Amino acid sequence: MKEKFYLTTAITYTSGKPHIGNTYEAIFSDAIARFKRMQGFDVFFMTGTDEHGLKVEQKAAEKGVTPRQFVDSVAGEIKRIWDLMDVSYDKFIRTTDDYHVSAVQKIFNKLYSQGDIYKGAYEGLYCTPCESFWTESQLVNGKCPDCGRDVKPAKEDAYFFKMGKYANRLVYHILTHPQFIKPASRRNEMFNNFLLADEFIGKSDAELLKAVEGGALKTKLQDLCVSRSTFKWGVPVEFDNKHVVYVWLDALTNYITGVGYTGNCENGKEGAASYKKYWPANVHILGKDILRFHTIYWPIFLMALGEELPQCVLGHPWLLQGGDKMSKSKGNVMYADDLAQIFGVDAVRYVVLHEMPYADDGIITWELICERINSDLANVLGNLLKRTVSMTNQYLGGAAQKTGEEAEPDADFKEVISSTYARVSQKMDEYRVSDALDGLWSLFRRANKYIDETAPWLLAKDGCKRDRLSEVLYNLLNAIEVGANILSAFMPSTSAKILAEIGAAAPRTTNVKALKAATKYNVTPAPATLFGRVKFEDIKGVIAKIEEKQRMEAAPVNEEVKQQISIDDFAKIEMRVGTVVACEAVKKSKLLHETVSLGNKRISVLSGIAKHYTAEEMVGKRVIVVCNLPPREMKGLLSEGMIVCAEAPDGTLSIVAPEKDVPDGSLLS
Repeated sequence: MKEKFYLTTAITYTSGKPHIGNTYEAIFSDAIARFKRMQGFDVFFMTGTDEHGLKVEQKAAEKGVTPRQFVDSVAGEIKRIWDLMDVSYDKFIRTTDDYHVSAVQKIFNKLYSQGDIYKGAYEGLYCTPCESFWTESQLVNGKCPDCGRDVKPAKEDAYFFKMGKYANRLVYHILTHPQFIKPASRRNEMFNNFLLADEFIGKSDAELLKAVEGGALKTKLQDLCVSRSTFKWGVPVEFDNKHVVYVWLDALTNYITGVGYTGNCENGKEGAASYKKYWPANVHILGKDILRFHTIYWPIFLMALGEELPQCVLGHPWLLQGGDKMSKSKGNVMYADDLAQIFGVDAVRYVVLHEMPYADDGIITWELICERINSDLANVLGNLLKRTVSMTNQYLGGAAQKTGEEAEPDADFKEVISSTYARVSQKMDEYRVSDALDGLWSLFRRANKYIDETAPWLLAKDGCKRDRLSEVLYNLLNAIEVGANILSAFMPSTSAKILAEIGAAAPRTTNVKALKAATKYNVTPAPATLFGRVKFEDIKGVIAKIEEKQRMEAAPVNEEVKQQISIDDFAKIEMRVGTVVACEAVKKSKLLHETVSLGNKRISVLSGIAKHYTAEEMVGKRVIVVCNLPPREMKGLLSEGMIVCAEAPDGTLSIVAPEKDVPDGSLLS
């Protein structure tokens, strides 16, 4: 009987089309799932969509459709992109699926009946995009600490989960299960930022364990709001129809409902055969920004339900466009379908898998994609295949077989061939996919070197060395076969093409380790070009059209026109050009305190732009200042004007400055 391996992605929120950074997670998880199948595991790979919440309700209203119509459309688009990118999921779950809704209601009822959930009232600062409440002390520069957007005061009746009841048990589990949170650095982030009380931050594991076992440990966990009553698009609380289940309790439980957990529990155990078979998950794969929900909330929910915890939660880094987060208003969002149309599906899969480090953020740019395709795919892999197949046709009539005529380079080359699977497998077991690809490409690079070492074109000139020539080309074809089979986890279509070119069997999707070398290869008579070289200059026009389309889509539309004013009213506004000569951040606020030169005088200005500019960046900037506003005191400082900024649809502020060099104090007219 095969050993099971259950992995999941985070379910994708249905607020819009996923960009390549979102899609990376599905491709990354797919590579792991495919490789685990190759290792002989009984794999269950689940992905899907998170479809409830206030943001969805608002987006649907903006589109003039029902929430269900909206999520049906977005979920269909997400599934289309996953399918386009060859994501081999076994199940695509949607949190609007009837069986999931029913199970969530039963889970909520169980937690309420056993006293883990109670009714109260919540008053705090609410971030709509993150669907999270925050206290004043948790804000960063007055903004949501997760996404940096504005928060609004909110108060409502709500149900709460007693997080503190399980806090010590969770800390103990994390300390005694070092594989639970990966990478290891993420564990410290969870401890320091969300779990441990300040006096325990920085203590050793031994000290923390002693505190847990002695009942002395203190945490900063507060009871968690697990229902909402100010919107309707969610799983209804069965015994209180004014409330819907908080989106994270709804979303996180998909990992068990998707494999058969129905909530019909007896003594805390679920009866479904599929649940017994696959739970606990071997690994949850998700972005580092939602690691807190999966390593604190989720395990505590499971403890309360009496269920086992997942073996590992892997928080992968972000894939950034040129070192910046993607934004349609900037026109820098990369979508998988656009990339696949230009470069091909497997090329995109390779680039995103290769360019994402294990722990640190990865960088992707149009130029880098071209460079990686040319260097790794066209030069190393494509050139190896085409040269080998062409020489086999030219020198041996299309057939190479093992002859036993060995020479000095063979032993080292064969050792590389035979050790590649183990080398790649070790990295894949550690979820270091980029490193695994480097290990595989070491084989392809070594094969190209072997061609140079053995010089088949010289052997072909000597009829007495035909057996040696056949042995050399056989070794190369064997290396290609081994590499192509392993490659199927990362680039499935390319793997199949390569094996067809060399006359080998279709890729082995299970137990690749047991692959036996062929005794003879009959190659295709006309070798194909796997990957053509891509010139960045040739695709710049296509990129420009994509970016312009994004900017147009992000541009504000149907904005409410403010009340008209007369030219006389406008003339009352005194705006002058100035230069920021000094600037400092105002502690515990989103404010910067600028000293602005207006030529013959200097004024003090307070601006709420600390999220967008540092104090150091502001010094020396030319600005436009509204000068005749009444002086206003904030945070004990006087503001005598207002710096004019433009706001993008995503909330990014940009300072407005004069195009030409005009003196400080110049009046705008």
